Amino acid sequence: MNTRILQIIFAFSFVVMITGCNKTSYEIKSPNGNISVQLKVTEKGHVNYSIQNNLSDVILPSDLGMIRSDADFYNNLSIKSISQPQFISEQYQLNNGKEREISYTANEAVLNTQNKNGKLLQIVFRVSDDGVAFRYIFPEQSDDEVMITEEKTTYHFPDNTKGFLQPTAKAKSGWCETNPSYEEYYKIGIAAGTSSPTKAGWVYPALFNNEQNWIAITEAALNRNYCATRLSVTDSINSTYQVTFPNPEEVLPNGELLPNFKLPYQTPWRVLSIGSLKTVVESTLGTDLADPAIYMDFSFVKPGFASWSWIILKDDNIIYDVQKDYIDFAANMKWEYCLVDVNWDNNIGYEKMQELVDYANGKGVGVILWYNSSGDWNSTTYTPKSKLLTSEQRTEEFARLQKMGVKGIKVDFFGGDGQSVIAYYHDIITDAAKYGLMVNCHGATLPRGWQRTYPNLVTVEAVRVFENVTFNQEEADHQPVHCTMQPFTRNLFDPMDYTPVNLTKVPNIERRTLPGFELALPVIFQSGIQHMAETPTGMNALPQYVKEFLGNCPATWDETKFIEGYPGKYVVLARRSGDQWYIGGINAQDKAQEINLDLSFVSDDQQHLITDDSNDIGLSLKNIILDEKNILRLEMKSKGGFVIY
Repeated sequence: MNTRILQIIFAFSFVVMITGCNKTSYEIKSPNGNISVQLKVTEKGHVNYSIQNNLSDVILPSDLGMIRSDADFYNNLSIKSISQPQFISEQYQLNNGKEREISYTANEAVLNTQNKNGKLLQIVFRVSDDGVAFRYIFPEQSDDEVMITEEKTTYHFPDNTKGFLQPTAKAKSGWCETNPSYEEYYKIGIAAGTSSPTKAGWVYPALFNNEQNWIAITEAALNRNYCATRLSVTDSINSTYQVTFPNPEEVLPNGELLPNFKLPYQTPWRVLSIGSLKTVVESTLGTDLADPAIYMDFSFVKPGFASWSWIILKDDNIIYDVQKDYIDFAANMKWEYCLVDVNWDNNIGYEKMQELVDYANGKGVGVILWYNSSGDWNSTTYTPKSKLLTSEQRTEEFARLQKMGVKGIKVDFFGGDGQSVIAYYHDIITDAAKYGLMVNCHGATLPRGWQRTYPNLVTVEAVRVFENVTFNQEEADHQPVHCTMQPFTRNLFDPMDYTPVNLTKVPNIERRTLPGFELALPVIFQSGIQHMAETPTGMNALPQYVKEFLGNCPATWDETKFIEGYPGKYVVLARRSGDQWYIGGINAQDKAQEINLDLSFVSDDQQHLITDDSNDIGLSLKNIILDEKNILRLEMKSKGGFVIY
């Protein structure tokens, strides 16, 4: 179980009365003093904040506040008091992430405000060395249910800020009305204040750059009573974004769209990771602010790799014999799982599936089964469908799977970001945990740190995945750039089921990435289970050193280092599992990229390099030659990559 240790270090816990001190503004600084947040009330009674890093503007004065169904907490606010900053120190374990043993420290202050009718709103700020987080708390008690109709939080960026942003898809658009599923291509280096081309806003994490500062914005601790939010431009001239709510269609039948709850209540955290690109990529704020793990035995959760037939062979091969072959494939590769995808209930059936599960378990391979989450809110027809809609249905189905020996489920085609859909995620994940089932969500929202709260949530799609490359050439053409965006955005805080690594061929598609690029992806991308896109036949054609690498590569990490890179161009990451380091690099550019790697942190006997070559395989295993300063100089080919292990 994850642990949560909260230590209050400051001896002074008294409250500073702003009105008594005649103060109109207040400052909170990070423990190292570099990041500062300024708070004040404007003449119009609006509470706003601004952020600086090393005296450089990160966020210019921006709004705070809420409009509730029964009260206005934006206009005519007054500050009653603000608490003396307290030092927060938390330690927790994350068994599915870029770091295992995590320490989070920050200075926290609570701003106590009231509206013109005397109703109370607290705004809690935490300022850490790598960013800022804040949330709203309604401290009063009531048995009446209230609703948030608008969140007034804004982010006002300085001039010349650039954005690296993914548009939100229009609700109920796309295949079988399954959007939004966080599967659009990123707009790279656009001027801050540019409106989303879909008119539906921009998803999290949203990445920005101004001067020496990089800023990644997301949210965390998204509970079942709130909706997922996004960013929409409210002032393009002044580069201002507002936290906005989903579209009306993003609900379950008869479900709520907007946050609704009884008091007292605290909202999700608004999170900004701030600093150099290295600081942002290595930050764990997305899970630092997430809720701790629920109290349950999660020893059944085992990260690993999985074989998966559907990615290349598609629907017609979800049959007994092919799935048995893929179980053998996983066993031969020493992979932990085999994913059986759509229509297995009709093509194979529960009785024969029991045979497959028994066969797989006998080979040390766990079976993961696909499910359609949908009821009638889209027109998808894949089955099993409508088996997870109610608590009673889930209890019956999950108990059956547990008895069969199934290890996990892949649940697809969710219905958007409305509050009722968010509650549905919580229901599925918690009910699955009761029956020892790991969960992978597809056609889904960004998990926002849920993998900390629910360790059985091993991965989530919420990205334009390799599946799309198998559909048409345009998708394959865009893949290199798309992949080099993910470590800086989608995969920054949360596990991502991109389904990587195709080293041989995709039917009817000319793959644009070189084999070295593909081989590096399990190191570049983090996912609690990596579902691999290679076939048994393709793998058999590869040299033994490639098989050994893919058979031993970890799916979770103890430490991650950002070496170098730039969003949409290239990236080099180093990840440690136990005492062994893995280094991966990918290059999306039309030219080669020179890399100077300082390998002083890696022991000599671990340095094996696989990179692109002009031979028939397209790869070679090379000896590493370091200079006197332990620097390795190498070249990543255009659309190529490498791994060191």
